[in-house]
Amino acid sequence: MSGSYDDSVGVEVSSDSFWEVGNYKRTVKRIDDGHRLCSDLMNCIHERARIEKVYAQQLTEWAKRWKQLVEKGPQYGTVERAWCAFMSEAEKVSELHLEVKGSLMNEDFEKIKNWQKEAFHKQMMGGFKETKEAEDGFRKAQKPWAKKLKEVEAAKKAYHAACKEEKLAISRETNSKADPALNPEQLKKLQDKVERSKQDVLKTKEKYEKSLKELDNATPQYMENMEQVFEQCQQFEEKRLRFFREVLLEVQKHLDLSNAASYKNIYRELEQNIKTADAVEDLRWFRANQGPGMSMNWPQFEEWSADLNRTLSRREKKKASDGVTLTGINQTGDQVSQPNKHSSVSSYEKNQSYPTDWSDEESNNPFSSTDANGDTNPFDEDTSSAMEVRVRALYDYEGQEQDELSFKAGDELTKMENEDEQGWCKGRLDNGQVGLYPANYVEPIQ
Repeated sequence: MSGSYDDSVGVEVSSDSFWEVGNYKRTVKRIDDGHRLCSDLMNCIHERARIEKVYAQQLTEWAKRWKQLVEKGPQYGTVERAWCAFMSEAEKVSELHLEVKGSLMNEDFEKIKNWQKEAFHKQMMGGFKETKEAEDGFRKAQKPWAKKLKEVEAAKKAYHAACKEEKLAISRETNSKADPALNPEQLKKLQDKVERSKQDVLKTKEKYEKSLKELDNATPQYMENMEQVFEQCQQFEEKRLRFFREVLLEVQKHLDLSNAASYKNIYRELEQNIKTADAVEDLRWFRANQGPGMSMNWPQFEEWSADLNRTLSRREKKKASDGVTLTGINQTGDQVSQPNKHSSVSSYEKNQSYPTDWSDEESNNPFSSTDANGDTNPFDEDTSSAMEVRVRALYDYEGQEQDELSFKAGDELTKMENEDEQGWCKGRLDNGQVGLYPANYVEPIQ
């Protein structure tokens, strides 16, 4: 019969039963496994907390990038505002996931860590106190029974050897009777050998039966002692299993945002913001401010003058330029459409209207000059403070000519006059420099 051998008691283990000597080690190993499972669960929660943190950061970065792009886009109406509410939802959800991360690490992770420290006590020589106690308990319970089991195994071995010897002696005696060469004395020895072997069989059998009976008598006590130690291990494991169940329920509560009132409010608010979007209102505004509803300085007959000729020359020069090179646009994420230098649409036109009787001779013409020879800078003239409006640059702009201003995105300057039909405004930087700039590169400061 195949089996393994337990060195602690010197008895062959012939089956997988718990009652076999040495098979209690599986129960003892479960204590060490319980400590390892605590560590594994902590690692699992730590990884999930890290995922929650990374997800929250990605939501925030995504929302910030797209919100900037939408707000600085070509039109910012009710639908775009609803779009921005979509990004606000991400920012709020990001905060909730950071709270989840905090709950997982500060509550659940720490709870398991503290329980593990209280439940498992490391020894100076290695291993855990609870493991050693269980090991010693099982050894003590098995020692008397294992000793008797060892005696049974020895008695059985002796009895089987006697039986084998008896069979061999009988076979020799039988064969000698057919051999005429054997004398009576030799035959007598073989017969005595058979008799002695039969006596040995009876003695070893009796001893075998006696040792087996003693083992049977010791078995109830053995089972009782083993049950007692095993039950102690069961109680220890039950505490761990119940604790794990409790912790996992706490983890579930922290992960389940569907039951959080703040989470529901986020999407209720998002739905309300989206429903406030009005396509008709956005179209009406665009028609009035950037479509047929805009005012127009229709061409009228004008007499020739030196000042008019100089102004028109400048405008023709502006119109023939090849565009504007943008530098250092402070955007993140995907590149958005850049405004064209010649666009006649300004970002602040929603609050402005064009005069219907504008002409080059009027004082609000940024290109007019009283010097017929063109030797005087037209921007050295005093401008009425009533027309001045503070504006902020949306993009970087580098002046292409001497009479143009240069500024960076975010800089503030003063708009001195309304833009002309070519989309240019006259303005003044805070350092006093006066010049032209593209109207759609700035927006009014609210």
